[in-house]
Amino acid sequence: MTDIVFLGAKTIGWDCLQILHAQAANLDWRLIAVATNPNATLGQYQQWSDFCTAQHIPLLSHLDELPNCDIIVSVQYHQILKARHIAKAKQIALNLHLAPLPEYRGCNQFSFAIIDQAKQFGVTLHRLEMGIDSGDILFERRFEVPPDCFVQDLYERSCQAARELWQQHISDIARGNYTLISQSSLIAERGTSYHYRHEIDALKEIDLDWSAEKIARHLRATYFPPFDPPYSWVAGRKVTWNITP
Repeated sequence: MTDIVFLGAKTIGWDCLQILHAQAANLDWRLIAVATNPNATLGQYQQWSDFCTAQHIPLLSHLDELPNCDIIVSVQYHQILKARHIAKAKQIALNLHLAPLPEYRGCNQFSFAIIDQAKQFGVTLHRLEMGIDSGDILFERRFEVPPDCFVQDLYERSCQAARELWQQHISDIARGNYTLISQSSLIAERGTSYHYRHEIDALKEIDLDWSAEKIARHLRATYFPPFDPPYSWVAGRKVTWNITP
C-alpha cells in the first residue's frame, strides 16, 4: 500500500483529488491526508472539508502537520513547500504546474504567454524541489494557443489539459513508470523565465500611445473577471477597461 498526501486548491485541484480518490483502490494507494487553502471561498473550503470528513481523511491546517508518506501530490496549492516538508515523501513529491516548463515558472504564466505571443502552451507534472517550479519533469502535455486567445480561455484550456495529463499518467506514477528529465537540459531549446505574482499589476497598465496590436494583446492577457481589470490613465484619471472577449 502506497500512502499519499494531496495538497490542492481551486477547481483543478478538486478535480485531480477526485480522480485520485476514484482510482486509489486500483492503484493500491491510500490517501492519508489532504490540505487546501483555508482562505478559499467558504463554499470551496467546505467542499474539501466535507469530503475529508466523509472519507475519514485528516484535513491538515498547516504544512508542518504533514505526515510521513510515500508520495506528495500538489495541484495549485498556495504555499511553497520547504525541504523538511518535501522530505516527508519517501518516494517522490510532485507538482502539477499549469504551464510548460522550463519556459514559464512562477505565477500568471497564462498572461505572460499571451504577451510573449507564444504559439504553444501546456502543463507539466514535475518533481518538487526547493527551487520554484524547477524540478525534473515526469510528464507534460502541450497544445497550440489559438489566435487572439484571452487569458481566461488559455487558463481553461490548461486546466483541461491538466486533468487529462493527471488521468493519463496517474497509474504510471503509481508504478514508478517514468523517466525524470532535467529542466536544465531543455533550457537551450525551450528557454526559461520566472514571473512573480506582483508583475501582473504592471501588465494591466495600458498606455494609449501603444500600437493597436500591443493594446489588444495586453487586454487579452489581463482581462479576466472577477479579477481587477486592466486600466489606462486619461487626463490624470485612472479609467478601467470593460470588454467582451
